[in-house]
Amino acid sequence: MGVSGCGKTTIGDLVARELGVPFLDGDSLHPVENVAKMAAGTPLTDEDRWPWLATVGSELAAAGDGGLVLACSALRRSYRDAIRAQAPDTIFLHLHGSKEVLGSRLEGRTGHFMPATLLESQLATLEPLESDEAGVVVDIAAPVNDVVAAALAGIAAAVVKGSGGPSASASAGTQGRQFDVDLQAAPFNLDEAAVEWVNSTLAGMTLEEKIGQLFINHNNDYSPEYLDGVLENYHVGGMRYRPGPSAAVQEHIRYAQSKSKVPLLVASNPEMGGAGSCDDGTFVSTHLQAGSHPDKSIARRMGQVAGVETAALGCNWAFAPIVDIHYNWRNTVISTRAFGNTPQIVVERAKEYFDGITESPTVCAMKHFPGDGIDERDQHVVTSYNTLGYDEWNRTYGHVYREMIGHGVQSIMIGHIGAPELSRHFRPGLADADIKPATLAPELLQDLLRDELGFNGLILTDASQMIGLTQAMKRKDLVPATIAAGCDMFLFFRNPAEDFGYMLDGYKSGVITEQRLHDALRRILALKASLGLHRKERSDLVPPVEALAAIGSEAHRAIAAEIADKTVTLVKDTAHNLPITPETHQRIRLYGISGGSDFTRADPLAYLDTVKDELEKAGFEVHVFKTADQREAAGETGVNFMSVISEEATGDYADKYDAAFVFANVKGFAQEAAIRIKWSTPMAAEIPWYVTEVPTVFVSLNQPNHLIDVPMVKTAIHAHAGSVEAIRATIEKIMGKSGFQGTFNENVFCDSFDTRL
Repeated sequence: MGVSGCGKTTIGDLVARELGVPFLDGDSLHPVENVAKMAAGTPLTDEDRWPWLATVGSELAAAGDGGLVLACSALRRSYRDAIRAQAPDTIFLHLHGSKEVLGSRLEGRTGHFMPATLLESQLATLEPLESDEAGVVVDIAAPVNDVVAAALAGIAAAVVKGSGGPSASASAGTQGRQFDVDLQAAPFNLDEAAVEWVNSTLAGMTLEEKIGQLFINHNNDYSPEYLDGVLENYHVGGMRYRPGPSAAVQEHIRYAQSKSKVPLLVASNPEMGGAGSCDDGTFVSTHLQAGSHPDKSIARRMGQVAGVETAALGCNWAFAPIVDIHYNWRNTVISTRAFGNTPQIVVERAKEYFDGITESPTVCAMKHFPGDGIDERDQHVVTSYNTLGYDEWNRTYGHVYREMIGHGVQSIMIGHIGAPELSRHFRPGLADADIKPATLAPELLQDLLRDELGFNGLILTDASQMIGLTQAMKRKDLVPATIAAGCDMFLFFRNPAEDFGYMLDGYKSGVITEQRLHDALRRILALKASLGLHRKERSDLVPPVEALAAIGSEAHRAIAAEIADKTVTLVKDTAHNLPITPETHQRIRLYGISGGSDFTRADPLAYLDTVKDELEKAGFEVHVFKTADQREAAGETGVNFMSVISEEATGDYADKYDAAFVFANVKGFAQEAAIRIKWSTPMAAEIPWYVTEVPTVFVSLNQPNHLIDVPMVKTAIHAHAGSVEAIRATIEKIMGKSGFQGTFNENVFCDSFDTRL
């Protein structure tokens, strides 16, 4: 304890090392609002301090017999009493210095959020230890080694007097430094040479290079000039790129690696196999699809294809698997991206995926801690919340994370998801207004993920443009606050020059401590070393052009076709409409439903041409319905939604068509809080009013929750994907040529009785 400039961090760290116990800087427990006040030169009020002091006490109490050294000003008796209320056996070490000594030290110190101008205020506030308080006072004017020796002697004397706390002899060597990375432990498992590379690389970096390593850039341009600017100006530690043709992507990555001083982590999003990482990658399955059949190896094979195809491009970091649990059927951001709605299926399939993809030279970032699937909203557009209590969270999401951490996952992506009950477990009394998304919540990243779950790997934010993060505080504050809270890397610049400056300012002002910065950097470099990037020549960091032959190969398409056949799922056929064949139902009225165009800008109804083509190849006569907008776009005049309804819903419908097929490919997230069917017009003619006229089959090529909008259909199929393989397999099963093998969970019925009819 003591005023600013007395050396609490330096002396506390050295005392902790001598005692063999962890050290924790109490400043790291301040909420960001307190840090901002102090950085602006504004003294804290007691209302600001009480929650922080309770947290300090909780940390000391949680250390138990193992012991902990914690640096905290604790200037007033009432503040120390608040700490003792949580941790009665606390011994206070007061580092005392004269005003002149303290002032000279503050004047020579940079990069801290306590300006020297506040020294007078702190000295006026200071209330020395009283006779009934367990503690010791040490003069800081002596050399550091003498101060440490005096502190240890005083602590030992306090222990002898029965005040409690750790002794040097009893506690020596029992624990390592809290939250500091262990480079030789899982998941990095580095040898001595790799550890030396990490340390020497870090030692050779300028401050700007260190700050740059914290960032993962989103490459919006393939030109060499663009990459030169990013690498020369911002020294980034990692990249993700805008997908394109595989040859262009590979050359882009090759150029980037050749120009980077430190090898780059190159990330991809292989949630569905090779698709999404380049335009010609293989779509194997969604996560939900991989969880919709008893064969758990589907997930492994998806991971294997993903690993081979992304590694061929030069990627080495997969932002997958997704380990969220889809509890809320209304949640559509992970409805197809979660393996299922139980922790058991998620753990089983996530391990399979991980084992498959890591057969290639790839590390994984599972996502989105602390877990999506409770709130129906999408953190791309609003902060969402995991509202489970501490015990229930541990039985569900906590179980998943413990299992995957134990399985060796190397990094974890943090969602912009708040967890009110978890935060209050570690910060009792935390007000609603102070609940932050996990990316800004040290209690979730440090107390829970690092300490309780024991995660030693790398932590990165989700995309920093998401409103779930940006609504929390000003950009200049949130950029460094993510690292201060416990994230190691920051995903995507919004404005590169601004964000880089905000991060640098955050370090210089002390929001990011030296210890936190170096710990993050060592984890970043360790992840690179665990991939062996430090041992490779630059020319070998990206495979040769010939490796691209694996992307979209016949072998991989065959895997996709086999999985599609296994996972097409019959959700219900209560009217016994199936099978439907050209012999029994020749004339098909075909309807296409989409959610409109999304951020990919792809034609949302392009899949319907594939459906029509496959139906006609099977022998059906196909009549495609056109909306009023489609007819107007084709040049037709005098058409509107009322006229279309009048033309479509006529009494001779059953004379014109033998059956109706509705294929829905409602995609997209990041633009709406939740996705539902959006019909083309009011009372649209494509809504299945015709179920009373002809046998009607509804097929979803994406979302599993459509029955809430079309409960009237009696035959519903989930095909999972708009790929040729999935569409072809679905039509074969409608015709009875092969059986349905896929399984589903209760989410498909959307908690409504009529969806089961």
